Amino acid sequence: MLGETKILLVDDEKRFRETWHSLLTGRGYDVITAENGQIALDILSKNRINVIILDLNMPVMSGQEALEVINTEYPKIPVIIITGHGTVDSAVECMKKGVYDFVTKPFDTEQLLLTIERAVEKRILEQKDKISRDMIVRILHDLNAEKKRLKTIINCMANGVLVTNRNLEVVLHNPVVMRLMETSERLTNPFPINSLINDESLIKTLKQIANEETPENEFISQEISIGNNVLRAITAPSLAPDRDLFWAVDGAVTVLEDISAFKQLDQMKTDFVNMVAHELRSPLVAIKQQNNVLLEGLCGPLGEKQHEFVRRGSNKIDALLGLINDLLDVAKIEAGKYVQRRVPTDIGKIIEETVALMESRATEKGIALTFSLKDLKPVQADPKNIEEILNNLISNAINYSPEGGQVSVSAQGLGEYMEIKVEDTGVGISSEELPKIFDKFYRVKHQKTRQVTGTGLGLAIVKGIVDAHQGNIDVESVVDKGTVFKILLPMITE
Repeated sequence: MLGETKILLVDDEKRFRETWHSLLTGRGYDVITAENGQIALDILSKNRINVIILDLNMPVMSGQEALEVINTEYPKIPVIIITGHGTVDSAVECMKKGVYDFVTKPFDTEQLLLTIERAVEKRILEQKDKISRDMIVRILHDLNAEKKRLKTIINCMANGVLVTNRNLEVVLHNPVVMRLMETSERLTNPFPINSLINDESLIKTLKQIANEETPENEFISQEISIGNNVLRAITAPSLAPDRDLFWAVDGAVTVLEDISAFKQLDQMKTDFVNMVAHELRSPLVAIKQQNNVLLEGLCGPLGEKQHEFVRRGSNKIDALLGLINDLLDVAKIEAGKYVQRRVPTDIGKIIEETVALMESRATEKGIALTFSLKDLKPVQADPKNIEEILNNLISNAINYSPEGGQVSVSAQGLGEYMEIKVEDTGVGISSEELPKIFDKFYRVKHQKTRQVTGTGLGLAIVKGIVDAHQGNIDVESVVDKGTVFKILLPMITE
């Protein structure tokens, strides 16, 4: 620090200046000398000086005159007065002007050095204190600006924002929250959450977060009903500095989004699909029955061409009925009404029966269809849903496998779960298409499978059923080598 300390030595005696310049430089100080007050003021205007050693009696401009200017323009710099004509009155006068110390000649060298050292320390401490105060002021200014900016952003958001502390008190909310809560009451933060929201599921979530039962990086999404509104509430822990843990859960932040319109649109879509499906199915069933009467010859014999045209028409009707049934199934899955009855189900038996049913179809295409079962326990499931899963996956495996291919179905117990695998040696699915195969109406594009008909809803239905049974479905595939669908379902272990 001494190497950065500049001392201005002002005295008209050249020998004194040279002697103390050498002495102070040897102590590590950066020393600048001046022979009168005028030169000293010029040096002060161009340099950052830490301490001034000033003689009172000098030509051109005396120390008293220079001190007047220094007190006005450089009041923070400690000034040590040295003089050979010092009196008590002059010392008192100088001290009144803010002089750090007053030393008369002849003086004790060590005492003067100690005085200079203390003056330097005082100046350095004052500079550090100023830097610290400036930094604190700047930080407080930035924090205040950031707080105002954040408040403006939150108040301008279209969604409601609710911040609660560990005591389940609302410490911050924006005007949208009050509109979503359908209340005009003015509440001043903080206030208890239950004075604004009585939804038990959301309050339970806030309690879990406050009790640190939820991971810090987890977001919890749930739907709540407030009057006529349906809201999506996304809640996450809020963190604050902690003395022991550095960061700790301080409460929760909840973003509320009004999804009432989306719910209404979704219900309208479901109602429309159901209406159209039912209105289409009735006439199609009637047409199919009439075609069956024609095909069976009950209205007289048909020629070969006539029989073929009627048969093709019946196949198209079957495809349309399949599409309608799939649309109804998707609508039920999205409404959460597809899984109707869950009972302890023997998955192995359903696999065996489904494979037996599909075997003739596989044989017609020259495909070997096999199955294996190992360490199985019952699964709490809807048997019809499980049949539909297997029918879809096995049918796809047969449809997308070339002649001479193989399709294998296996199920085995893995701890608390059952793994069902449907594996084929078919055309496979590219890595770009894999993420899309469970989307509604999406069909894999491959030149070898253009002749395969379908609605593009089968795998969406399969995933919906698996999800409804708290299971998981995954797929692995290599183009021109085959595909494996893997399903995990929880088994009944007790």
